[in-house]
Amino acid sequence: QVQLVESGGGLVQAGGSLRLSCAASGRTFSSYAMGWFRQAPGKNRDFVAAISWRGGTIYYEDSVKGRFTVSRDNAKNMVYLQMNSLKPEDTAVYYCAADSRVERLASGGFSSWGQGTQVTVSS
Repeated sequence: QVQLVESGGGLVQAGGSLRLSCAASGRTFSSYAMGWFRQAPGKNRDFVAAISWRGGTIYYEDSVKGRFTVSRDNAKNMVYLQMNSLKPEDTAVYYCAADSRVERLASGGFSSWGQGTQVTVSS
C-alpha cells in the first residue's frame, strides 16, 4: 500500500492559481494510478482528475477541464495538481488518492488516500 501526504493548499482570490503536491511513500508508487478528489462542506467527495502510472492516460472532471492539470514524477514519488483560473466553487478539501487502475479513480473509487489540504477561493 502507498501512503500519501498532500500540501500546497491555501487561500486565493478568484482567477488565481495554486499548485497542489502529493508526496507518496512506498516502493511501488510507479505502479499506481494517482488521482485527486475534493470535498466541499456538506457534499460528497468528488473526482477531480486522475493519471495512469505512466502518465499516458488522464481523466478530468468536466468542470475543471482546461483549468486544472494533473502530472506526476515517478522518480520523486510525487503527484501534482496545477489549478488555474480558480473559482469560488472550487473551494474544498482536496485529497490525493491512489489505485491500481486509473479507470477506477475516474469512476470515483480509490484504495488509498491522504489527509487532505484545504483550498479556499474568495470571490
